[in-house]
Amino acid sequence: MKTVLIGLALGAILGAIDGACSWFYPEVRDVPGKVLFISFASAGKGLVAGLITGFIARKLRSLPLGILSGIVVFALITLPVAVMEDKDSHKVYFWEIMIPGAICGMFVGYATQRYGIGAKPKLTATGQGAAG
Repeated sequence: MKTVLIGLALGAILGAIDGACSWFYPEVRDVPGKVLFISFASAGKGLVAGLITGFIARKLRSLPLGILSGIVVFALITLPVAVMEDKDSHKVYFWEIMIPGAICGMFVGYATQRYGIGAKPKLTATGQGAAG
């Protein structure tokens, strides 16, 4: 499967699962529709971060750098949400949002590097790849 598509799909799926885990917080669970909203928002966040991680993975082709880029991209996209105060409970769930977001980024970074198929190298006039 293409690297960018793996990033998109896995980012959305892991984001939705991450958002659904907010059900374990009673102050979130008690507000009707909040868990569903958080799940959709996390899936959207995962789509964007997975897309960016997939494009980076296409260029890097290095497992450690791919994992690191996934962590950084997901953390940066998660940061604005993590610093916001919840309007219902008046709490800031910084670590509860940042840590799972970074872990999702680690998985997406790994998967895009390990299982993704990047762009084909361009052929030169001799019929060989541009690198060789």
